[in-house]
Amino acid sequence: SSDFRRGSFADATENERARDLSDGLNFRRVRLGIEGKAFGDFEYNFLYDFGGSGVEEGGKVSAAWLQYNGLGFAKIRVGAFPPPTSLEDAASNASSLFAERPASAELVRSLAGGDGRAGLGVYAGGDRWTATGVLTGNLVGTQTFDEQTGFVGRISYVPFKRTDALIHLGANVNLVLSPAATGPALPGGAATPVRLRERPELRVDGARLVDTGNLDAEGVTALGVEFGAQRKNLYLQAEYFDIAVERRASPLPDPDFSGWYVQAGWTLTGEPRRYNAGGGFDGPRAAKPFDLRAGTWGAWELAARYSVLDLNYREGDLPALGSIRGGEQSILSLGLNWYVNNGVTLQASWRNVSVERTSPGGAAFGAGVATPALGTDVGQDLNIFAFRTQYAF
Repeated sequence: SSDFRRGSFADATENERARDLSDGLNFRRVRLGIEGKAFGDFEYNFLYDFGGSGVEEGGKVSAAWLQYNGLGFAKIRVGAFPPPTSLEDAASNASSLFAERPASAELVRSLAGGDGRAGLGVYAGGDRWTATGVLTGNLVGTQTFDEQTGFVGRISYVPFKRTDALIHLGANVNLVLSPAATGPALPGGAATPVRLRERPELRVDGARLVDTGNLDAEGVTALGVEFGAQRKNLYLQAEYFDIAVERRASPLPDPDFSGWYVQAGWTLTGEPRRYNAGGGFDGPRAAKPFDLRAGTWGAWELAARYSVLDLNYREGDLPALGSIRGGEQSILSLGLNWYVNNGVTLQASWRNVSVERTSPGGAAFGAGVATPALGTDVGQDLNIFAFRTQYAF
């Protein structure tokens, strides 16, 4: 990836003012595992991810769960697994329109979901509906003094469906009921910081250009609504999230944040994306896999997305009581996806990232970086080019 930047730190040149992001390559996911059935009504899955962001993550357990299927339309699952936090999260990442999820969906996913999340959940559904409720804990391998307690709930329904078209409606809730404690209880209780931040929809670099900093919190409530539609080889999806943080023992007002996205895909070769109520929209299957001798070229898809993540609260020109200058990030993404066959996918994409943010002061930009004065414009623009190769079997 590469970027061209615009920033505004004091009187420095534009490139000096903007935060530089790294170019590079990483193995985002390298997953191997086993799954199967045992003792009649039981199902199991173990999946280990040898990949990572190349910056902050190494190998980890992505899933290790046992599920009971003997209740008919409902299933009970226990272990470590990613609960479906939204419509985008319900679908396999192997079928994502872009290399990464929209920033708002990824942020909400990190609250009480994500790969390797300890949980106990109930999954129910039919041809046109799904309902999920999961009580969650920490991510596997996370070291905290007291573990986080959370809840993920999601419902969806397909009010209109025919052979070549459908409409999806849904809602989701992601709760941090009790944030993880960083140490033993002190007068007033143990510190339970919550930090909301997210990358610019790419994992080669670990920088987060929008960041609330640590908030001592009693809990977090994220509510989302879902919309999806499909007409033959045209697909549309959108979600909106409201994220409210309840401060712990503080006279300051409780902050509220938001994010949303809309994305669309059009398969040039005519194959539609595949939909199921429990897993959302999966990628198209190539009707004629790539074969030079046969003169077939697989499936080709145009992709577009616009996403906004607003982590400001009462920021103003002069910060008000309890204000948070986390910044607002807007990303326009355009891409071309080539489904070479049913196992190999190549993706090329461009992202225009615009961040509007004023400096909150303090150590807001990490160790070793000179922090701009309070109120300084620290926004910047980026153009990111990315390429993804995927082999799934």
